[in-house]
Amino acid sequence: MSSSDVFNYEEYYPTMSFKTDGFVQPFGDGPHDDHQSIEMAYMHIINNAKRYVYITTPYLIIDNEIATALKLAALSGIDVRIMMPHIPDKKLIFLISRSYYPELMKAGVKIYEYLPGFLHSKMIVADDEVAIIGTANLDFRSFYLHFEVSCLLYKTSSVLEMRDDALKCIEEGKLVTFEDLRKISLFKKLLAAVLKAFVPLM
Repeated sequence: MSSSDVFNYEEYYPTMSFKTDGFVQPFGDGPHDDHQSIEMAYMHIINNAKRYVYITTPYLIIDNEIATALKLAALSGIDVRIMMPHIPDKKLIFLISRSYYPELMKAGVKIYEYLPGFLHSKMIVADDEVAIIGTANLDFRSFYLHFEVSCLLYKTSSVLEMRDDALKCIEEGKLVTFEDLRKISLFKKLLAAVLKAFVPLM
């Protein structure tokens, strides 16, 4: 029902006040705009890292831009580490995710798999200064097709807590080696190659 009443919407705005020792900026992204805010924020952090970049994600289905940024950072001497689950929730997606390991590892990216169980955290932290945490996976659907929300943190104590959490996960994980990759059957490698053509649908 419509009416001619004039509403003061500010009365319904929530009032929130939080103390922080740095900068915190929530932001969202979705398929209806012309740019990928979350992917660009990830790339900005990776491209500007000076010492390290730690990433945790349950899925690793990346486009050429993210792959190039990760490889260039590692080749430049940045300590780039990606933590993945060892026990997946979606076996086919995990198979595709693992197919990206070789090219990243050849450039010096260290990939770990979390042994205790499934890993569902989605975050990136770099240089004890900047981090992003939110709903977005490091995959095509999150960057291009889904509505996602993330939070950028800069020079807050939470960044250090995220770093410590990433390092704890790494300690409880296994560093993936080329020997591990050689143990993957030829059938699974061929299946992953075929499934990559359908990545936007998965």
